Amino acid sequence: MSKKSRQFRRLLGSNELEFLIEAHNGISAKVGEEAGFKGLWAGGLCMSAQYGVRDNNEASWTQVLEMLEFMADATTIPILMDGDTGFGNFNNVRRLVRKLEQRGIAAVCIEDKLYPKTNSFIKGDRQQLAEIDEFCSRIKAGKDAQSDDDFAIITRIEAFIAGWGLGEAIRRAEAYHAAGADGILIHSALATASEVLAFKREWGDRLPVVIVPTKYYATPTDVFRDAGFSIVIWANHLLRAALTAMQDCAATLAQEQSLVPIENDIASVKEIFRLQGASELEDAEERYLPQKGRESRAVILAASRGTELGELTASKPKTMVEVGGQPILGHIVNTYNNAGIRNISVVRGYMADSVNLPALRYVDNPGYASSGELHSLARALEAESSDGHSLYVSFGDVLFRRYVLDAAAEPEDDFVIVVDTNWQGSVNLGRVADYVSCSEAHSRRAYYHKVYLEHADEALADERRHGEWIGLLRVSKTGLPILRQVVAELAADPANKSAQLYDLLNELVRRGHRPRVVYTTGHWLDIDSLDDVLAASSFT
Repeated sequence: MSKKSRQFRRLLGSNELEFLIEAHNGISAKVGEEAGFKGLWAGGLCMSAQYGVRDNNEASWTQVLEMLEFMADATTIPILMDGDTGFGNFNNVRRLVRKLEQRGIAAVCIEDKLYPKTNSFIKGDRQQLAEIDEFCSRIKAGKDAQSDDDFAIITRIEAFIAGWGLGEAIRRAEAYHAAGADGILIHSALATASEVLAFKREWGDRLPVVIVPTKYYATPTDVFRDAGFSIVIWANHLLRAALTAMQDCAATLAQEQSLVPIENDIASVKEIFRLQGASELEDAEERYLPQKGRESRAVILAASRGTELGELTASKPKTMVEVGGQPILGHIVNTYNNAGIRNISVVRGYMADSVNLPALRYVDNPGYASSGELHSLARALEAESSDGHSLYVSFGDVLFRRYVLDAAAEPEDDFVIVVDTNWQGSVNLGRVADYVSCSEAHSRRAYYHKVYLEHADEALADERRHGEWIGLLRVSKTGLPILRQVVAELAADPANKSAQLYDLLNELVRRGHRPRVVYTTGHWLDIDSLDDVLAASSFT
């Protein structure tokens, strides 16, 4: 695609009548381009209005320039900037041109009035015009300052606005042409096109002529085409249309106090995302961002009550018992989130409605009281059929550090479990634990060899114990279909109604899918008692 300044030059010199649409920010610029316009007009009135200030140079030229940069970045078509008077004398125009070129703006239009300007439709006959020689100095300085030969300077003549007549308009046009202007914008506040048509007949084709038919909008477009005008600018209509829509929407919401009456009449949030280019960012994330964590999702099994905590779980399950100001579940979710895992499903059971943290998916296991962990996992896998991501499975009463998730993510095996080497701690506390026997005990040697699960059991003999499984399982994308099949087959057998997750691990081993073992020492906490609840306050 050719550079934007060259595109604008082609519009200016086209044998056909061309059109520019007003835009005042990035999203309106995008709308204009998508509608089929070949160029945009960054009008002073609308640029000021979107800041909520008057069209009297109350928005600084640097503020306007910043918004123009967003507009240029959002589009591929040229922008003609309404440069008001050039924001000062010849020196200001020089700097303006250089800054516009740096931001990819194709052209600027400057008007022959004094700085600060006043909008032409507000008491135009009282407005002072610049001296011709002084204004020509602005044109010459701007042309000398440009480094891109295709950058265009359009000069806007305000003689009709000020009431000075056709003769003055022609005199100024001739001077501006001689000073190097690339085009003339002839402006009029009449409700008919008589003044601009008279100018065009007198002026001929010495320079391309641009018009802004805001006031003489009823004139048929073919009249402009037949007269030989170069470009017509629809100068403020996107802003005006948006303003009416916003006023109607605000009034309806204020009166109805409900979104229902307006939801079908406004753009969807999805449409905003589309205009913002959200899909391009998603594609870029796929190319550039590390995939670990971001490609993963998690299932938290939290269906049980936790009767061992007594009165604390009389009105809510253990996972919702507060520790350090938030539920246990909240701490687990935060750990996943900090690792970039935000697609999280929670399996509920006991007092399901009380498990209600935001931004989570929920799956209910109504038979939680008579079924084991395996059936809760089966419910979660049935509810989420996608196999496009790796999966973490953990319990709703087990806290762990971010480090543990990172360690589990390192191996490329289909199944990975995290095992605590300090298995004696569970024995000393007198609690039930999922003990494991592994292909190799924890040692310095184990750092250099792959260690795999051999067997898991609550009643594993002491001499066979190499550690305690902390209840965290990671399944790769390729391992997930295997997991689904094994879980579905086990859950379908009534004999496995009370099966736990360690039974699943043993079945994986039996079928030749031995989980890889990652050893840790500490960095996690299984909340099984009131003492654990107190300890969890320090852990978090």
